[in-house]
Amino acid sequence: MEKSPEELEKEIESTSKHYSEEKFWNKLTKFAKKAGSSVVYAVLLLYFTLQKPEVPVKVKAIIIGALGYFILPFDLIPDVAVGVGYTDDLGALGVALFQVAMYIDEDIKNKAKDKLREWFGEGVDTSEIDNKIS
Repeated sequence: MEKSPEELEKEIESTSKHYSEEKFWNKLTKFAKKAGSSVVYAVLLLYFTLQKPEVPVKVKAIIIGALGYFILPFDLIPDVAVGVGYTDDLGALGVALFQVAMYIDEDIKNKAKDKLREWFGEGVDTSEIDNKIS
């Protein structure tokens, strides 16, 4: 059953306590290949947006909540479920991306794409997410 944006926003808020820089990088590096380039790109966009000092605290709270949801070891669809384990994560990340899109600039996109190239090689297509946040 697909969740509404409002339900995802509530879950994002409640998961912010699970976010830490160390937990974030541990989960991302461990599960990047399994999660896939779309999930990783969304996560990296949020992470690099969080690093910008001019981003308002309210926006940072949204990002931290979404990244906390990603880090959370248990969620609606277990991340170990092959093929679908990260679909709920991508939904929560998508809601957060939509809410913070105005703070995602080309520098942030380039940082995220550089990291994607490290993990996935050249030719990763980010156009689907880029088009949604433009």
